Amino acid sequence: MTNSPPEPLIRTEGLVRRYRMGRETVDALRSVDLEIHRGEYAAITGPSGSGKSTLMNILGCLDTPDEGSYWLNGHLVSAMRDSQLAHVRNREIGFVFQSFALLPRATALQNVELPLLYAGVHRRDRAQRAADALARVGLADRAKHRPAELSGGQRQRVAIARALVTQPSLLLADEPTGNLDTATGEEILALFDELHRAGNTVVVVTHEADVAARAQRTLRVLDGRIVSDTPRTGSHAA
Repeated sequence: MTNSPPEPLIRTEGLVRRYRMGRETVDALRSVDLEIHRGEYAAITGPSGSGKSTLMNILGCLDTPDEGSYWLNGHLVSAMRDSQLAHVRNREIGFVFQSFALLPRATALQNVELPLLYAGVHRRDRAQRAADALARVGLADRAKHRPAELSGGQRQRVAIARALVTQPSLLLADEPTGNLDTATGEEILALFDELHRAGNTVVVVTHEADVAARAQRTLRVLDGRIVSDTPRTGSHAA
């Protein structure tokens, strides 16, 4: 008896997404089929207007396709209602944005606690889990600092800790080094490498070749289609 291959964490079939712009209809995604397995590190690249951001929004359950199916961790999320999608976003997906998206008046610890607050986790457990997440990204000593008291790299580390605190199935990063200088961006990419080695599934959306080069796979999107899916070899490949 042979074992069946593991179910992919992400599976899409025939994803189509259209937008109305005045009298015209724009085909942002055109029948996209994709599989990403647990523990993979994938980069989605492409020029502006290629459809990569639309694909990211659907993978992150921030948008829904007009046609096609999307399964995340075995659940058909493309058929879910908005309230169900909100639950999936909170439990299954950790987001890292280019703009950090931190609350300016909240401390680092309070920012990291937010997803747990939405999930109804008890205050004492929230604080401990948030502290553990900050320690994991090297910011245990910055828990009481507010974003204005942190460097750009430290703010992004807080954002990564917030993304990790719910122990999500998927870490989804949108241009995570876009607002950082080269040296700080390298530190953040090294952290993603470390998280991947620890078993996290990481998907990075980027237009930068050096960022994509860190991933195991590079998926290039053009005109709403995945035109190439290239495995990465070399020192950064796991």
